[in-house]
Amino acid sequence: MRATTTGLDNKPKKTAIPKFYIIGSVKSRELLNLGLSRSHLDLARTAIDRAVRSGLSKGRVRADVRRVLADPIAHLRHPHFSELAAEIAQVGGARPSTESWNERTESAPWHQWGSDLEPQAVAQMANACRLPVSISGALMPDAHLGYGLPIGGVLATDNTVIPYAVGVDIACRMRLSVLDMPAGELRGAHKRLERVLEDETSFGVGAEFRMPKDHEVMDEDWGVSPITAKVHGKARRQLGTSGSGNHFVEFGALTLETPELGLKPGTYLALLSHSGSRGPGNTVASHYSRLALEIHPELPRELRHLAWLDLDSDLGGEYWAAMQLMGRFAAANHQLIHHAIVKALRAKVRASVENHHNFAWIEEHHGRTVVVHRKGATPASDGQLGVIPGSMATPGFVVRGKGSAASLMSAAHGAGRVMSRKAAKRTLTWSSVKKNLAKQGVTLLSAGLDEAPDVYKNIHKVMAAQSDLVEVIARFDPKIVKMAPPGERPED
Repeated sequence: MRATTTGLDNKPKKTAIPKFYIIGSVKSRELLNLGLSRSHLDLARTAIDRAVRSGLSKGRVRADVRRVLADPIAHLRHPHFSELAAEIAQVGGARPSTESWNERTESAPWHQWGSDLEPQAVAQMANACRLPVSISGALMPDAHLGYGLPIGGVLATDNTVIPYAVGVDIACRMRLSVLDMPAGELRGAHKRLERVLEDETSFGVGAEFRMPKDHEVMDEDWGVSPITAKVHGKARRQLGTSGSGNHFVEFGALTLETPELGLKPGTYLALLSHSGSRGPGNTVASHYSRLALEIHPELPRELRHLAWLDLDSDLGGEYWAAMQLMGRFAAANHQLIHHAIVKALRAKVRASVENHHNFAWIEEHHGRTVVVHRKGATPASDGQLGVIPGSMATPGFVVRGKGSAASLMSAAHGAGRVMSRKAAKRTLTWSSVKKNLAKQGVTLLSAGLDEAPDVYKNIHKVMAAQSDLVEVIARFDPKIVKMAPPGERPED
């Protein structure tokens, strides 16, 4: 895989820097922690000294330096730091493309599942297949409007990665654990299950644990990019927490009609979670998406959010390594959530299934190696297990992929929205939602009105529309649901 040989391992040799050495008004150690290469310290000192002599306050100089390091492309015309910004951008492979817009002469082939999709989502998929780097695509039956690539969009590209086609919540994923507790405990131990969900989870944009959890992922090399190095502390604080928007942790009944997952037919108590890479993943996505936009100013307005990074470039390699790390971080979050809940219940896990649905993979399709972006789409290669949820009042499903070549071995990642968050808050009422939940026997611990069941498509129609993509092997009916409280900004 070419993306793994990006020169990231060619780190400059360390040189001794006095502990209190200061460049102008900024300590050299601070600059290094922000991601400045040691080879650029002299250039930074010259620029900072010049800025100070021009009359800029120390606070302004410090703030400008931080902005230049965070986004050098945006500061190529800075009156004091343009040279530094240009040098950083060059080393990072982030110089703007000099190419003019070069659309494909013919659209890359793509297929659609489902007939009642938003016209805007369909148009986004068609536009994505106009890119010169696009190879083929697929649109899932839960598709709806997104940034650049629609949610439910799958896109194969040639040796390039599109940050917005991965998504702002990198490695958003599902995890299902089947417990060694009888399904009857959903009634008999209902209050105990509620209490454990409340005690062992933390939801929201800034959710953190007062006593940070630990996982081996935090001992990995977070210096694979300046951004991952910067968010390491936040990642440790948010480790094991859940996001906002459509993220959830819930107990429910898993029903198997035939022997599957190493289990006999029957109904089991199961735990299901949906979340991603939290604040760190969002920071990574935002940074590299912005740089990709700056690199490709030639793209027309409707394709701006499909700007790509070449995997052979240093910047593309940085993003790829950061994305992989965010994938492991997201998996660790789910692992810790499930571990804490299972431990509190003094239970054991009998079977588990998990999968990403906001990620990019290097795969073989149609006789060639491509980068497959699945933005709100579940991997579904032949025999691969996955989880496709419905809503808080409708079932989700454990599925086995059928390996469809036309869908790039993908399937839907959920029911898909039919109502915007603003429309939900404007038209729905809690009284009607609670009646619906009571009818389905669902206890809701917390959520926003914009995640009510009525904002989602009929999950049964979605599953019927992709019967050629996946086989249903189990049904999960939610019974006790916890999401971020009302008023939280969505992360999904």
